[in-house]
Amino acid sequence: MRIDKYIWAIRIFKTRSMATNACNSDKVKLNGELVKPSKLIKQNDIISIKVVPIWKSFKIIDLPKSRIGPKLVSDYTIETTTKTDIAIIEQHEIMKRQNRSLGIIGRPTKKDRRNLRKLFD
Repeated sequence: MRIDKYIWAIRIFKTRSMATNACNSDKVKLNGELVKPSKLIKQNDIISIKVVPIWKSFKIIDLPKSRIGPKLVSDYTIETTTKTDIAIIEQHEIMKRQNRSLGIIGRPTKKDRRNLRKLFD
């Protein structure tokens, strides 16, 4: 089975085109190496997916024939991401939520930069 089809089938990505784009933009590794979407996988391979601050890791148990339901995901894959990495993701998400509540969305605007310069000068 192709890696893009697999990560779509086990519901890591919502659409197959999103899975293909992730492979093309170097956000998917197979056994520690960046891969193209057409790379074939087998049982006991390790897949790593780039989630903003870290790489999430999954071990392949079995290959599904098609997209599976959310309850069956644990029959086909095991998440091997460490607890410290999961804690880093949670802290990052909390920080993003706090920034949104303060009105900070992404990079500062030109006006924001001017105001910051006034504060630091």
